[in-house]
Amino acid sequence: MNAPRPWFRNKQDCVAAFLVATAAIAVAIVGARSYAGGWNDGSRLATVESLVDYHTLSIDRSIFVQVPPGYLSGAPGPYPADEPPLLLHGTQDKLLIGGHFYSDKPPVPALWMAALYQALQWSTGLRARERPDRFCYWMTLGSSGLAYVVAVWCIFQLGRALRLPLSLRLALTTSFGTATVALTYTRHVNSHILLLGVAAALFLGLARTAEDAHAGRTSWPRLLGLGTLAGLGYTIDLGAGPVFLACALAAIVYRCRGVTPVAAFALAALPWLALHHIVNYAVGGTFRPANTVAEYLQWSGSPFTPQNMTGAWNHTLGHFLTYAAALLAGKRGFLGHNLPLLLALPGIVALLSRRTPERPEVVSAGCTFGGTWLLYALWSTNYSGPAASIRWFVPLLAPGYYVLAVFLREHPRYRGDFTILSAWGAVIAALMWWKGPWMKQMVPLFWPLQAAALLSWMLWGVVRRGRGASRRVILGRTA
Repeated sequence: MNAPRPWFRNKQDCVAAFLVATAAIAVAIVGARSYAGGWNDGSRLATVESLVDYHTLSIDRSIFVQVPPGYLSGAPGPYPADEPPLLLHGTQDKLLIGGHFYSDKPPVPALWMAALYQALQWSTGLRARERPDRFCYWMTLGSSGLAYVVAVWCIFQLGRALRLPLSLRLALTTSFGTATVALTYTRHVNSHILLLGVAAALFLGLARTAEDAHAGRTSWPRLLGLGTLAGLGYTIDLGAGPVFLACALAAIVYRCRGVTPVAAFALAALPWLALHHIVNYAVGGTFRPANTVAEYLQWSGSPFTPQNMTGAWNHTLGHFLTYAAALLAGKRGFLGHNLPLLLALPGIVALLSRRTPERPEVVSAGCTFGGTWLLYALWSTNYSGPAASIRWFVPLLAPGYYVLAVFLREHPRYRGDFTILSAWGAVIAALMWWKGPWMKQMVPLFWPLQAAALLSWMLWGVVRRGRGASRRVILGRTA
């Protein structure tokens, strides 16, 4: 199997890559908001501010915990009644450890944002307490916005690695960027789109590793890069991250069939795992996620209890089955908010029923999706809190679109189905983008849009089958 020429040596690819990158950057710039929209991003921003301005992981003095009077969303002046507040009462996503408050979010992503904030402070004099609007905007753009650009770019390049025609690569990338929850999660700081960026790069690397294996070669820089990505993903989300790491490792073991390549992958991942657990232990005195320690959530006014915290079994069997199904197909269900993924369900069944060259990576994608879904179904009950769909599942767009890419290459007759689902998905994504990621209510007109999408898909299926039957009759007569 010959490797395709680098994209920058192909004029059409160069133009397409430029347009994709430009569009993704524009979405990130326009979408980033200049205020904390909820407890989730307020908690992360508090850690960043505290690291740079107070040189501590404790968030006691952060404006996102103790909000001074007059601090607002879009400007440092008096609060305008028609704009959302910075966080009028401060973030409640915090842990009380040793008499001090700390964010309940994994600490490593805050280190990157703190480095960005420090660079901005040195170059512009920016301080969060003086200009919270600018601080929030640049932290959002430098984290969620950047991750979105990386994810979109990687999906575009993934299509090339899988030898999709340019038109299909552009359709797949456009769908990923505009017809899924990825769009709304660019608007505020969050770790979910950070892991999506890492996951998209990870699956691109796995696709290229498969190319190397077919050609009988080993790319050591690629293996080290994949290990780094998997290790970084582990630090971003202690639920989905370990699943991505384990499934990527399994794919590497299958493809490389040797101790040395697997060791290279593992050694590249190890420093990131060590960094997370060292910082986590220094703060919480435990190697497990600090936000799963019930006593750290027992502070005055805490909204969290052992019964609603994530990381503990709080189901009956019947409730578990209902909850697990609702995570995918309920009013907050991930599939209903990412309609193109509905085609990935029959797609993965079709791909696993035949021996495609990417079968190991398809299995890895399916296990990543299923493992993450099952993990959160087991150890949560709150549907990820107020958010657009299930925020924990945002990174699952990467394995989902990997499956879609392979399926559409092997079965191009389903491209019309994909286009219809993406068109309706874009309507839902636009409404989510308008509302922002921390939605407390359902997407406006959610059920009518679901019904319209499914009805359109069914009608197209009838048309497609009719066309197929007509072609078979014509070919039979010709023969």
